[in-house]
Amino acid sequence: MTHHNRTTMTLNTLIATLIDSVDGYEKSAAEVENRRFAELFLARAQERRGAVETLQNAVSAQGGNPEDDGTMTGALHRAFQSLREIVTTRDDAAIVAEIERGEDYLKAKFEAALDEAELDPQARAAVSSAWQSVKAGHDQMRDLKHGIAAV
Repeated sequence: MTHHNRTTMTLNTLIATLIDSVDGYEKSAAEVENRRFAELFLARAQERRGAVETLQNAVSAQGGNPEDDGTMTGALHRAFQSLREIVTTRDDAAIVAEIERGEDYLKAKFEAALDEAELDPQARAAVSSAWQSVKAGHDQMRDLKHGIAAV
């Protein structure tokens, strides 16, 4: 019997958002012209897959059914981004800025989850572990965005 509670719901929300992040990095890697950026985005996507797995294992340990798909918001965002790309030219700086905006959103989701008093120690440990990927990705994309802007 699958058990859903506040903890599994929180973890599944983070999982879905991380899956959106993986999708965003992979899509951006395919569209960016700078190969160094593409490699960086693919490495970030791979790291995020590990964070997804960590959280999925935590949901299973709670007796819940782990999320395995992105969010509807993410799907809508990707659809809008695809439409925008059709009518604009490729611009590495714009792609990096969009990724950094997504990283801001993801960072806020994780900060809110870490502030939840109801997370049990095992779930909190999983969120903290995934948080390391989120924080590193956020900071890296922020620095990349500012580095491009400085050029």
